[in-house]
Amino acid sequence: MSGVHHPVESGLNGGHVSSRSWWIYRGTGRPLADIRLGDILPPPPGWRNFDGGPVLPPVPAESAETDRRLGAVGRATPRQDPHDIDLINTALLLRRPLLVTGRPGIGKSTLAYLVARELGLGRVLHWGITSRSTLRSGLYEYDAIGRAQASLGHPRPAAPAPGPPGEASEGSGEPSGAGGAPRIGDFVRLGPLGTALLPYELPRVLLIDELDKSDIDLPNDLLHVLENGSYAIPELVRARHQEGRARVFTDDPDGTAPVDDGLVRCRAFPFVVITSNGERQFPAAFLRRCVRLDVSPPREDQLAAMIAAHFRDQDGRHTAMIQAFLERSRESGGLATDQLLNAVYLRTAGVRDDDETWGELLDALWRQLSGAP
Repeated sequence: MSGVHHPVESGLNGGHVSSRSWWIYRGTGRPLADIRLGDILPPPPGWRNFDGGPVLPPVPAESAETDRRLGAVGRATPRQDPHDIDLINTALLLRRPLLVTGRPGIGKSTLAYLVARELGLGRVLHWGITSRSTLRSGLYEYDAIGRAQASLGHPRPAAPAPGPPGEASEGSGEPSGAGGAPRIGDFVRLGPLGTALLPYELPRVLLIDELDKSDIDLPNDLLHVLENGSYAIPELVRARHQEGRARVFTDDPDGTAPVDDGLVRCRAFPFVVITSNGERQFPAAFLRRCVRLDVSPPREDQLAAMIAAHFRDQDGRHTAMIQAFLERSRESGGLATDQLLNAVYLRTAGVRDDDETWGELLDALWRQLSGAP
């Protein structure tokens, strides 16, 4: 780690944030220039070192989704607090999940996209949690009905595209389309968590969004997988003598990956961002394995930078609206940042603040998040 030093970074309106010498992620909102993350990221602690394979190359970025959430590269970026950047880097270096808590709508999930963009970690894998989410749904799905239909001669789904030469034909099972039983790997699709734990050369970014909406058992169920960086796909384990190496679908569009003997083990532990609205308590064993970051509501300068990131030539034009938004947010117990963006869009679309309906529109847009009238 010695010798890794990043200069002082310019912040909003000419401000500066001193970049600590041990930071990898600096919160600039800009991709690393002429720097490869693998060259500056120090090795993991021995107890967080994984050796999965075959090693998969980095994945490309999903620029449209990232730009939708953050604004285009080169626009102003809200300046993060140094303490927040400290904890993000701590999670990155320790290869531990980052548990991000805070009230709804203040930008907790955007941290995953900021890290992925700056460090060049490709498409963010997004697992939105509901009360019906299970560990298995995050890891993989197996289409047993589809395989049964294929065995009976019914039309089957398109098989995963072959990998590098020689890879798809490994194993002793029947190749796709042959007279034997269909290959089980053709009916396995990895979920966001399962994809993140594939043996990539560089860490994938995984967003586990709103974990407090989950069934009470899910945080405990996650412990083993996040601690060991591995999981088994029983359907492939049982068929390992016929399909030693199976090629399965992943959570990336049109993505596939090889799985040996039904076991998935990561190589670079993913950068996992887990968000929570603070609506429930998590087990102590789960909290012990996370780096915890409590996000504060955005300041006036951060809201101004957020507007500048999404709207061209808007610096300083909405100061009065930002101040009114912050006041309304304090009075109502907290508003979401997209409620401000909606109001700014109406202004840029031609609705004037001296229009007789403007006040009514703001009241409709800036309703408190509790749902009370």
